[in-house]
Amino acid sequence: MVSLKRERDIEVEDDDDVPVKIGRSQDGEDRRSRHCPYLDTINRSVLDFDFEKLCSISLSHINVYACLICGKYFQGRGLKSHAYTHSVQFTHHVFLNLHTLKFYCLPDNYEIIDSSLEDITYVLKPTFTRQHIANLDKQGKLYRAYDGTTYLPGIVGLNNIKANDYANVVLQALSNVPPLRNYFLEEENYRGIRRPPGDIMFLLVQRFGELMRKLWNPRNFKAHVSPHEMLQAVVLCSKKNFQITKQGDAVEFLSWFLNALHGALGGTKKKPSCITKVFQGSMRIFSKKLPHPDLPAEEKEALLLKEEYQEEMSESTFLYLTLDLPTAPLYKDEKEQLIIPQVPLFNILGKFNGITEKEYKTYKENFLKRFQLTRLPPYLIFCIKRFTKNNFFVEKNPTIVNFPITNVDLREYLTEEAQVTEKHTTYDLVANVVHDGKPSEGAYRIHVLHHGTGKWYELQDLQVTDILPQMITLSEAYIQVWKRRESEEDEENHTGA
Repeated sequence: MVSLKRERDIEVEDDDDVPVKIGRSQDGEDRRSRHCPYLDTINRSVLDFDFEKLCSISLSHINVYACLICGKYFQGRGLKSHAYTHSVQFTHHVFLNLHTLKFYCLPDNYEIIDSSLEDITYVLKPTFTRQHIANLDKQGKLYRAYDGTTYLPGIVGLNNIKANDYANVVLQALSNVPPLRNYFLEEENYRGIRRPPGDIMFLLVQRFGELMRKLWNPRNFKAHVSPHEMLQAVVLCSKKNFQITKQGDAVEFLSWFLNALHGALGGTKKKPSCITKVFQGSMRIFSKKLPHPDLPAEEKEALLLKEEYQEEMSESTFLYLTLDLPTAPLYKDEKEQLIIPQVPLFNILGKFNGITEKEYKTYKENFLKRFQLTRLPPYLIFCIKRFTKNNFFVEKNPTIVNFPITNVDLREYLTEEAQVTEKHTTYDLVANVVHDGKPSEGAYRIHVLHHGTGKWYELQDLQVTDILPQMITLSEAYIQVWKRRESEEDEENHTGA
């Protein structure tokens, strides 16, 4: 190979035996740009753009190039840069700038222009047209990854780097909520949001958008995705409350993540974001203070007449509803096996019927509360309270919740006024997060409905399998996402199913 300086002066014969000079064309483009001889050395099977864009030697984020022969990242392309040194030392010649998406041949240092490389830039930065997004839920076409495996976009395994399956299942559940997914697939929707100087929370929005586009990419090189960059943003933005190396609680992560996204997108209590538009409902809370249980009966009666012990009503919004399980029995059956109790979903939804009272204890005071819903969101999240923490350890309630997968009508949990104003109150399940095993060391998996095919799939880390709907109800459900039927057409689609 010859350097750029010398090559400009070399004459070669072209097809007509007329000497031409290698150099730049009239528009200033290097003549070798469209005839790079090293394109066939590119090894697409080693390319992985899911990890942090850091130079493998200097660990710098600045000006990073991917070697398309071995897949490693190097900084710079100047004479003494790490990428240049690598190209000379290992005779690897084709590099991609991970920021500008331009290809270069090193050490000759000219830009490569070739349409056959478009598949690589698409994997690094997938883009979606509005037409493509509109058709995502209308088809169930299988796509073939470069490694030969077939996959359904959106139904893609997420790598469990060490102990991050609690976050993976939440990210997968949210990626299968169409209005949220569609918002993040199109970067234009949030690119113009202004954040205060030094605010790092917008990184969550950017990384979540990138992950969404990778999960739904129909032209992936492999049929799974690593959420490495997304999770690094989570660790940073949560001030290490959520880690990659330590098992966390999926409900706590969901709660933090939805609120963090809402704030990063410019949402406030009064100003909505795409998060609140999709998930936020409202409820009425009736609260009554209770006298201390150790007081004599006469004193209790006297206190109950005071104003501070009268029932108060307040309005509150919610992004998810917490459903309480009945206490699990401790007795065993004849075979010394613990009986796993079961409870119908409608029994635990009774908490929101406006009649059922529940006692809440604080450090100083006790309250009786009852709840009634006033507005239902397009997508409703249930979090089933399986874990109780006391001073020493966390206990898990193994009660199985019996629930139908379609046609759950929540009209009876609405106030009388809301029953008149809310037209559609019927929901169908679209995602079901399951926790298996012991509280502190168990594993998570998720069931998701693929809207295009109407089929259910189970995802656990990198494993993706199809599952019969009736098997979903036998699991220890922890988080559920339900979709409201918005039209008569929705009704017909489900009654015909």
